[in-house]
Amino acid sequence: MVDPERHRVPSTGPFSLSDRDPSDTAGLELTKQQSREALRELRREAAEWQEKLYAESERSLLLVLQAMDTGGKDSTIRSVTTGINPQGMWIRSFKAPSKRELARDYLWRIHREVPPRGHIGIFNRSHYEDVLIVRVHGWADPDTIERRYA
Repeated sequence: MVDPERHRVPSTGPFSLSDRDPSDTAGLELTKQQSREALRELRREAAEWQEKLYAESERSLLLVLQAMDTGGKDSTIRSVTTGINPQGMWIRSFKAPSKRELARDYLWRIHREVPPRGHIGIFNRSHYEDVLIVRVHGWADPDTIERRYA
């Protein structure tokens, strides 16, 4: 099985996505049938862990999916969360920021949607995209963009 530490983001200290290989398969080279069986087992485990997380109500888990349009984010969410109690899920999608959101700190809309304790949260897109899209569409001045990059 996959070592969860391999994909864990440290709670303290620096972290950079550029340190991760996007083509990393965690050493898993599976057939389609093996993949289906592994997914069934992972769903069962995820449902158990979600129940424990909800009962404990001390921590939350946040998964962030980032991909281009039609990159499979929605189908990944559907596939991975099948069998997990929806009452313990916190799924949020981020589209173009509203005027209200643009008038605030760019992370404001993200912070509001962080899952409460005991829940598994999934972000369909992330604050990383807010930096790029706002620049592409000219929704913020160059100084603001540079601060966000920093």
